[in-house]
Amino acid sequence: MNLAVKLIRELKDRDNLQKLKSYRDKVELIRKRSLEAWDDKQLQAESLRLKREARSGTPLDELLIDAYALVCETAKRTIGLQPYDVQIMAAIALHERFLIEQHTGEGKTLSAVMPAYLNALTGEGVHVLTFNDYLAKRDAAWMGPIYRFLGLTVQSIQAGMSLSEKREVYDADVTYVTAKEAGFDYLRDTIALHPSDMVHRPFHYVIVDEADSLLLDEARVPLVIAGDSEFSSNDDFSFAEVARQLQQDEHYEFDEFQRNVYLIEAGAAKAEELLGCDNLYDRHNADLLTSLNCALHVETLMKKDIDYIVRDGKIELVEEYTGRVAENRYLPNGLQAALAAKEGVHWESGGKILGTITIQHFISLYPKICGMTATALASAMDFKHIYALQVLQIPPNLPNRRIDYPHRIFTHKEAKLKALVQEISSVHATGRPILIGTSSVEESDNLAAALAVAHVPCHVLNAKNDAEEAEIIAKAGEIGAVTVSTNMAGRGVDIRLGGGNDEQAKAVAKLGGLYVIGTCVNESVRIDNQLRGRSGRQGDPGSSIFYVSLEDELLLRFGMDKMSHAPRQEEAIEDPVLIRKVAHIQRVVMGQNFDIHQELNSYSDMVEDQRRILYEERLRILKGMKRMSPAEQRVRLFYIDKYWADHLAFVSYLREGIHLESLTSRSPIDEFHTQITQAYEQIPARIDVETTDMLQRLGGSNDPAEWEKLGLKSPTSTRTYIINDQYIQNKRSSWTATTVLAYWSRPLLRWALWPIHKLSKF
Repeated sequence: MNLAVKLIRELKDRDNLQKLKSYRDKVELIRKRSLEAWDDKQLQAESLRLKREARSGTPLDELLIDAYALVCETAKRTIGLQPYDVQIMAAIALHERFLIEQHTGEGKTLSAVMPAYLNALTGEGVHVLTFNDYLAKRDAAWMGPIYRFLGLTVQSIQAGMSLSEKREVYDADVTYVTAKEAGFDYLRDTIALHPSDMVHRPFHYVIVDEADSLLLDEARVPLVIAGDSEFSSNDDFSFAEVARQLQQDEHYEFDEFQRNVYLIEAGAAKAEELLGCDNLYDRHNADLLTSLNCALHVETLMKKDIDYIVRDGKIELVEEYTGRVAENRYLPNGLQAALAAKEGVHWESGGKILGTITIQHFISLYPKICGMTATALASAMDFKHIYALQVLQIPPNLPNRRIDYPHRIFTHKEAKLKALVQEISSVHATGRPILIGTSSVEESDNLAAALAVAHVPCHVLNAKNDAEEAEIIAKAGEIGAVTVSTNMAGRGVDIRLGGGNDEQAKAVAKLGGLYVIGTCVNESVRIDNQLRGRSGRQGDPGSSIFYVSLEDELLLRFGMDKMSHAPRQEEAIEDPVLIRKVAHIQRVVMGQNFDIHQELNSYSDMVEDQRRILYEERLRILKGMKRMSPAEQRVRLFYIDKYWADHLAFVSYLREGIHLESLTSRSPIDEFHTQITQAYEQIPARIDVETTDMLQRLGGSNDPAEWEKLGLKSPTSTRTYIINDQYIQNKRSSWTATTVLAYWSRPLLRWALWPIHKLSKF
């Protein structure tokens, strides 16, 4: 290890130990408060006192000892849980805005109650962002008695709630909600036409559960609110048929890492013949070329039961990091329509985008951010650079007894599968429960089929049967259980030995506890560690191992099959160097993804800055901070929304092909910033001109009916969804089909498409 790196790590470890020591000292003070002798009324009176202190301006740090002692005693009385010392230490770190790494099963949910209570005393509201709706509802109900006993309100947001219901929940002292739902509600607020239509109040303090997933893996995901839907053309099915008739190498090629596919000359000629058109690259065929490239992209690069599933006549994308169905998530419109055509289903497009915000930018709206997860240290640099969050490891309540075995590496996939089945069969014969983590729906189904042939019964948990998740996980720790899962079982689930039966748990412990097997390594070691973390909770015995093939996608991408000189064989390769190379590849990919995030931030940060400036102006108008008639208020809001939507359309078009500036030795980012700055600077003048003209036409009328006659209409309906553009930008396709079009006919496209965005006057 580099001496400088080693020295820095030692200094960090020393700082962490000192920080933990100071927390232990505070825990001692909390324990000494000894509130066991107080009756319920005394405890509740103490909570009222703390609330008065907080709202009169007393720093929360000065109230922490009393507040945490109060929560500890209340938790014991209301829900029967006495926080461990390490849970209180975690709670102190959360208040101090650290990102804590707390092992699986260590009780993060209870740890979060203490800082949530303390920060809610001010009356400004606290949000706990959870992984899904189920956890939001569960945690609010589970921890609710503590808050309510102490005089605070607590509720959870669920998808499908009415506007008035959501407003009431967000007005609670503590609100449990998913980041996506909170973000969508914020987007709805940004196009509200009356203050009563808004649900959020000013953001204050947020605790992010499963923080590495939300703050890193999901950070770049854009949340979208769009206007009335439009229906895609049946022509998409024709393009899908053309794409199926094109052959690799003869008609199209991939780039080095199969991130993009593009037509070659023979392919263009074949497509022209099949489509019955002249030169595809002529201006009047621009739409044809775009649609064809979208069809070719989804035909060759998107794999069924890996990237998406088809269920109940609908396309459902699968989240790479969790293996779950990505609810309410779509590819950018052209690609989603092409994917639907590929599978023979209809697609209703999202309509005109009215507003968008990434999860990263949404969470950054909170003045005070902290988070918790079982896997953070591996990405400490990312958290510090992007969010200014420091990672602090909290020691476990009981020592970790799990044994993590070295990877078993095979030369080819067939040998790996054979070895997996043999290992699972022999361990299953002992009765020891096994959890197998696979990379995709397809792989989980294939492994289950192979186990069936070997007469090993198993439960399969993947995106196709996610409704059965709770039942399958509840049994995964029972004697003889074999559970084959995607990454769904790698996060947010708690597998108890014996399924919660104490006698059976003792029997399973004697067998060695839960045995976790990974069928491949993930790009991020954090995801591997999440899977490992299902075993060995709260000092339980357990073990984990990963089976790896040199033909696995990640290793193929880096040429590992060529690096190894081992002959093709059925047994695992006994070479420690290969294991180190696999770990090195994971570090390289994590570094690459960090660089990608940084580059993407360079594009989106300025757009977000522009949005915030315009939204602040909109908010001042909406809340009557500027003196104007109802008519002027309505007209100005209309044109702010209109020109911001036009600006987003221009940004989207520009972003598609801007990296091609590098072909002319210009910086794509600098060029992008220059163009969107020039476009944005023209918006206020456009709004002023259009507002003045419309007010003259209205003749000062404040009658909403007159406004509607002149076109000042809100969308009759809106929809929210997520654009899954991370797939395009980070995985197989760093160039979208539209970008390929831009590459071949960039000057022509700029001339043809610029007027569409109505920005030529800018």
